[in-house]
This record gives sequence, structure tokens and C-alpha cells, in this order.
Amino acid sequence: MNGYKPEKIMIAVDFLLFTIEDNRLKVLMVKREEEPFRGAWALPGVAVKEEETLSHAARRCLAEETGIEESVYLEQLYTWGDDCKRDPRGRVVSVSYMALIPREQLKEKAGKRVTEVGFLDVEALLAGERDIAFDHKTILEYGRERIRNKVEYTTIAFHFLPEEFTLPHLQKIYEILLGKELFKANFRKSIQEYVEETGKIKKDGAHRPSKIYRRNKEKFI
Repeated sequence: MNGYKPEKIMIAVDFLLFTIEDNRLKVLMVKREEEPFRGAWALPGVAVKEEETLSHAARRCLAEETGIEESVYLEQLYTWGDDCKRDPRGRVVSVSYMALIPREQLKEKAGKRVTEVGFLDVEALLAGERDIAFDHKTILEYGRERIRNKVEYTTIAFHFLPEEFTLPHLQKIYEILLGKELFKANFRKSIQEYVEETGKIKKDGAHRPSKIYRRNKEKFI
């Protein structure tokens, strides 16, 4: 091993922060101010520091881009590095994370290397309506499919909700994530063990008042 010089490889974290707004699944994107891909939209990301864990880097990225430092749903998705030229500046291996959060909790802000920041429609991005930097469209597609698959067998959809909600609101979240309409009776039967009544009622104009629910804490330990 004498004379061996390790290659310079950067480890980065790319972050998918999903929320639901205007009945659409949206993701936080930043518009790049510098090359490469100046003017294109990209997922927020950070380089991992020498003595920093991957999960800490992900939470640091979240805090820097949104100001959120409290606990949110965070999941590691995939490691991207098979394409040695995925970043024109050099060899970069990226670990993607995703977080899910209600829109009301978010106050996004522009970072140092971006001109704009905002929540963009995921389906519009995947349809090619915006220029997306690096391989971030592929990462976004992977994250979108992960959510859609997990909705079928987990309670991941609840992370898009505030503390209290109505069942129509919850069903709408599921329909947005699954991309299809659900039968009311079947849906309510499938989630009944995960919710409990608060004793409150929400009046919505001329519509029939809806009971307000919260998560069943025994099911969300």
C-alpha cells in the first residue's frame, strides 16, 4: 500500500422534503445560482462534513433550508453513485433522504447558492415541466414511488396531517398519494384502529359537520 493515494470522493446528502398543498403532492426545490446547472431546479443538499453522520447531515440540511429543527419523519432512501459523472465537478456519492411534514409547519428560505426556493408540484416535475439539475429527477421519481408503495401497508400518510383532522381530510391525503379515489366505507374501515375522536366538530359551510379526530396514540408509539 506504500504510495497509495486515495481518490477524492465527496459524500453528499440530497433531501426530498414532501408536503401536500392545494391537493397536490409537492417537494421542496431550490433554483441554482451557480454552475453547474445554473438556473435549473435542484433538490436541496449538503456535503457531509468529515466527522458528521449521514443522519446529522440530513437534519442539518433540513434546518438550513426550512428552519425546522424538531423531530419529523425522516427516512433514508438510496445511495446514488453508480454514475461516476453524475456531478460535473467531480466524483460525488449522494445519499438521499426524505421527510414528510404538514405544509403549515414550513417556512422555506433561500440558501446561499440559490436564487429561489419553493414547493413545486411533483407530478409536474416528473412530467418535465421544469429543468432539473444533476440526476435529481431520478431521485425524485424514486422518492415518489417509495411513498406510494408505503401508503399501502403503513401509516406514512398521517405525517402529512396536523395533530387534529377530519376523516374526509385524511382520505383526501391517501387519494393524493395513491393517485386514485377510494371508497369511503372501505377506507374508514381500514384506518379505524389508527384514529380516535376528540369530541370536537368542524362546521364547513353548508356541508354536514365533520367529527374531528386525532391519532390513536397506542398505534403510534
